[in-house]
Amino acid sequence: MSTLSLRLPTSLHRNLRELAEREGVSINQIINAAVGEKVAALHTLDYLRARAKRGSRAAFDAVLAKVPDVEPPDYDRLPNPRLQPAKARRRAVKKRSTRSRLRS
Repeated sequence: MSTLSLRLPTSLHRNLRELAEREGVSINQIINAAVGEKVAALHTLDYLRARAKRGSRAAFDAVLAKVPDVEPPDYDRLPNPRLQPAKARRRAVKKRSTRSRLRS
């Protein structure tokens, strides 16, 4: 373990103290966890950027082209129509308008 002297604004120190008391841990533990999470997030970002550089749009498109263009099963559908791809929304609108014409 090493020691680090740290200057914090009074308001942040107060917030840390309150959080530590509420969680039942020391301020040191809160800071260790926060720094660990931030370091992990930055490493993840670096990893994803490196992976993206190795990627190829052509290879992605080639793999995607192998996926059949079929409607998903009911259990795998998006619940919110706005989250569905535009093509699926257009099909749904056509089906509804066809049904309403059939009812008339």
